[in-house]
Amino acid sequence: MNSGLPSLIVPRIMLRAPKAFERGFAQIREELRVPTEFPPEVLAAAESATSPDLERLDARALGFIAVDPPGATDLDQAFFAERLGDGYRVFYAIADVGAFVSPGGPIDIEARNRGNTLYSPDLRTPLHPPVISEDRASLLPGADKPALLWTIDLDATGLPTNARLQRASVNVREAISYVEAQRRIDAGSDPTMLLLKEVGLLRQQQEIERGGISLNLPSQEVVDRDGSYGLEYDTSLPVEGWNAQISLLTGIVAGTTMNDAGVGILRTLPSTRKQDLATLRRQAKALGIEWPKGMDYAEAVRRIKPDTPYRTAFLVKAARSFRGAGYLAFDGEAPDNATHGAIASLYAHVTAPLRRLVDRFGNEILLSLYAGKRPPAWTLEALEDLPALMGQARSRDSALERAMIDYTEAMLLESRVGESFHGFVVDVKAKRERAVIQITDPAVVASVPKNGLALASEVAVRLDGVDPLARRVTFTVTSTTG
Repeated sequence: MNSGLPSLIVPRIMLRAPKAFERGFAQIREELRVPTEFPPEVLAAAESATSPDLERLDARALGFIAVDPPGATDLDQAFFAERLGDGYRVFYAIADVGAFVSPGGPIDIEARNRGNTLYSPDLRTPLHPPVISEDRASLLPGADKPALLWTIDLDATGLPTNARLQRASVNVREAISYVEAQRRIDAGSDPTMLLLKEVGLLRQQQEIERGGISLNLPSQEVVDRDGSYGLEYDTSLPVEGWNAQISLLTGIVAGTTMNDAGVGILRTLPSTRKQDLATLRRQAKALGIEWPKGMDYAEAVRRIKPDTPYRTAFLVKAARSFRGAGYLAFDGEAPDNATHGAIASLYAHVTAPLRRLVDRFGNEILLSLYAGKRPPAWTLEALEDLPALMGQARSRDSALERAMIDYTEAMLLESRVGESFHGFVVDVKAKRERAVIQITDPAVVASVPKNGLALASEVAVRLDGVDPLARRVTFTVTSTTG
């Protein structure tokens, strides 16, 4: 999520045609083979799934708060913290999905086929049947719930000094939106949320010191608001960044623990290559963006806000300098070069088991490691397949997201053929001889022939054609500046 909105972008454009949109959304899901329902045997297994009578720590007295988007019912995490000397003790409750999923059973097999929860503007396609993901395993407030409880001690600077993971029983006090969380922090009215800010700020400083990278880059999304669909650019609140730091902290601790034990599965991303950094420096110079000679990449991009076409264009290029995200599974020896390049640390996905397949396996491995035991055989047997399964899931997720946006853009523009629009070049794809243009109103991204266009050039374009079913719009550049 970003922390600002480019001034050149109109934040919302909506069109009231929900049925027409939803037919197109359904066609895209059919094309990409997105599951529309669970097989009967999976639903039957989910209905009969109950949490086994496992030994659990009673943590119901802790005042957990879940912070999620409004209306969310698949609640993976809940936060609580307290002061510990001059440091902190962070409690992070994670949904205990493994308590409801039998290894090798129908729910497990279906989850492996799906890989993750998929999101369409009009529909969520869950990883697990709703009776599990939105009820029994979800950390819904006001009820006793099985959970995986991370307890992470931090020193006064936010560095972890001790950690453990164990099964627990929790009772989440309440679930609130990011807007409400930010309101309470600003008002100083909620001690738990104030500690979230305090710890989040320390972890953001730790991110800076270890060379981690956070880009202030807006993301385009299709939204459903009161029976209409349209395009928006997200406008994040500070609390979203602080909340994300708790998840990152947990993933860093989890990845380090797995690496030290020589068994597990890490989320990896290669660091930006030297030649890419050299290219970015040249682009920064061409765009008039200050990047002092002695300043490293992480610090340079962290300082840039997307408040001009030039800075937005540069951040788009910076984001694409990271390539090759994946998963690395291992058993018996710690891997080399397993650091996540953007996080600048070892890292594992463990905080979203309701929505992401790999997290369930990682958590089960970690439960055993913290108990001083060898991980269960079924988790180790899955390690070989998980990287490929997650790669396939991510590819489908990306294709679905892009198709939904392309279709919505075409629908929004269908009645405007022949009109002129104003925009800026935000990317140049030299090998394909194409340039990517950000239209300012509506908030549409389009591709046009490069024809000498330079990064951050201001352009006027004419809309020549629209084909919503093919998810294609055709623009011609009529004038350019810069």
